[in-house]
Amino acid sequence: MIIVMSANANAREISEVIARIRAMGYDVHLSHGKERTIIGVIGRGTPIDRDQLIVMSGVHQVMPVTHPYKIASREFHPDDTHVPLNGIEVGGQHLAIIAGPCSVESREQIIDTAHAVKEAGATALRGGAFKPRTSPYSFQGLGEEGLRYLAEAREATGLPIVTEVMDPALVPLVCEYADVLQIGARNMQNYALLHAVGESQHPVLLKRGMSNTIEELLMAAEYILSHGNMRVMLCERGIRTFETYTRNTFDLNAIPVLKHISHLPVIADPSHAVGKWEYVESVAMGAVAAGADGVILEVHLQPELAQSDGQQSLKPERFAALVTKLRQLAPIVGREVAPSPQAVPQHG
Repeated sequence: MIIVMSANANAREISEVIARIRAMGYDVHLSHGKERTIIGVIGRGTPIDRDQLIVMSGVHQVMPVTHPYKIASREFHPDDTHVPLNGIEVGGQHLAIIAGPCSVESREQIIDTAHAVKEAGATALRGGAFKPRTSPYSFQGLGEEGLRYLAEAREATGLPIVTEVMDPALVPLVCEYADVLQIGARNMQNYALLHAVGESQHPVLLKRGMSNTIEELLMAAEYILSHGNMRVMLCERGIRTFETYTRNTFDLNAIPVLKHISHLPVIADPSHAVGKWEYVESVAMGAVAAGADGVILEVHLQPELAQSDGQQSLKPERFAALVTKLRQLAPIVGREVAPSPQAVPQHG
């Protein structure tokens, strides 16, 4: 349920409504919109008598929420959420471009890649230090050593770091190094992990599971949001269908749907969606045209030697060409490519 306050409702009237809701055993989510304040009712308590609330001073309307997700719903939060990222507002006018290798393989590799993607126009650096792989015999990542290399790359280039966390116990460690915690597709419904990243209050990039619905993605986001962590970005990265020519099937429909029913930013991952570098550019352009707030792309200096996902990784020159096209496309959909952050000054 949501309570829409009158446009001229004062702080005392809002506080009285919140106190009444909490007295019934519920928690509240407060959203200050451009014109009105909306109070969301969360949790389980005694049955709510709508008539008792509608007569309270300052209340304009009392409405049921039609979706199982609450805080993620645009009904709860009518205005778009913007996630600050090193001077960039993801979800605002600027288009975020996150780029880097699937895996951090060495210090030289990640630092050289960071310089290459920044020069091309990236606004953040991606790279996996902990890798969930289908085979236990595949490269699993460098762990904390990889996190240290990512931190060095950030210091050298100024690019904020997006990296995956797989285990609730590792959340504090990854938070020490990362600017954004990524929840991979395989962990979208790892509820202990969702609780942990929610409690961390760190920005989160939540990837849609390969066989999950849009509603299930939003319910996963709800776990994070329920801890008061509103810095959540959703990621469409392709779903599993009967089609096998590409790695997954990119659900372009999901982007406008998510933008309509939720206030959270939406990032597109064309690399994992198609699994072949030849198609990444087209899908990235389509995603931005459909309303994505940014893209996350795999870029490798030598894809043929990559420890993981080389077949879907762009070489730096192809990435640069794609960024140029995105700069041309962005104004058509009312966006612009966010500027690359400045490197941290070195002091000798």
